[in-house]
Amino acid sequence: MQSVRELLEQLEDRNLTPRATRSAGSVRVRPEAPCEIRTDFQRDRDRIIHTKSFRRLMHKTQVFIAPQGDHYRTRLTHTLEVTQIARTIGRALRLNEDLIEAIGMGHDLGHTPFGHAGERALAEMLPGFRHNEQSLRVVEYLENDGQGLNLTEPVRSGILRHSKGRSSIMKSHTHEPESLEAEVLKLSDGIAYMNHDLDDAIRAGIISESHVPLDVQEGLGTRHSQRINTLVTDVITQSDVTSENGHIRMSDDIREVADVLRDFLYDTVYDPINQLPATHQKLDIVRTHFSYFVEHPQLMPPLYAVARNNDSVERRVADYVASMTDRFAIDLYQSLHNPLEVS
Repeated sequence: MQSVRELLEQLEDRNLTPRATRSAGSVRVRPEAPCEIRTDFQRDRDRIIHTKSFRRLMHKTQVFIAPQGDHYRTRLTHTLEVTQIARTIGRALRLNEDLIEAIGMGHDLGHTPFGHAGERALAEMLPGFRHNEQSLRVVEYLENDGQGLNLTEPVRSGILRHSKGRSSIMKSHTHEPESLEAEVLKLSDGIAYMNHDLDDAIRAGIISESHVPLDVQEGLGTRHSQRINTLVTDVITQSDVTSENGHIRMSDDIREVADVLRDFLYDTVYDPINQLPATHQKLDIVRTHFSYFVEHPQLMPPLYAVARNNDSVERRVADYVASMTDRFAIDLYQSLHNPLEVS
């Protein structure tokens, strides 16, 4: 009698486009017996969402550090928005939604406290630090009491290769994704953060809807939902998932307008926030923690204090600091150094 998993694998073969990634036969670093009721990608998704790293995302900054309000995005809500946008695209293109979801749930597990500002501060202390590589490190080495999650190769690769450069929504400063599903996730990450960061900036009073460039209003829409719908629809209609060399893509016109929105956000939101005294204060917290624990590694939790895989003390301290939530980093700073109140 066939297992539920085998029936699901047959459904994948029957329903997915030929170039979609099948879960059957996915490779793990350590071979495991298959589950009777879940595909390999479903198992990977479940392993990720039950980690402590995933739960900590609810207390990590997306853009606004410790905002005064209940409705600003966190790294967790960003993860959920990215994943659902990606699943919408994946379903329309008949790609593997379970693979998309697993990559999406895991893609930001390695993010530092205080958002990208914290990432830059940690990269000053450990040159070459990048959150996408740290996310892979989390699932490979740090979770499950240092044993890792033993995820499949397509999920691990998608997590590593999701990051983009500043120049364009379609650019990447890591190697290009290896599957169509990973391409969908990478592009959906940009669609999600551009739109929800704009929404949060308007909520915070940094900008108003009237400040949004006219090109963006005319090309993408004047409301949050309109902009996302325009971008998602364009990706679905423009992507080529059937030809051998086809990719997930946007039309040139929509990509250009999306890049205008990215530039606008950098100029009016991201760069100004990075110059705030409060932001510099949080960066100093990251730097101070790194320096302190390099000198006192024995004070870190055992997962980080004990050397594994010939990791240097700097590498292990970076793991510890990157794992911190915003509030934990602030509270620990106060308890260790007893400064004036940090807010």
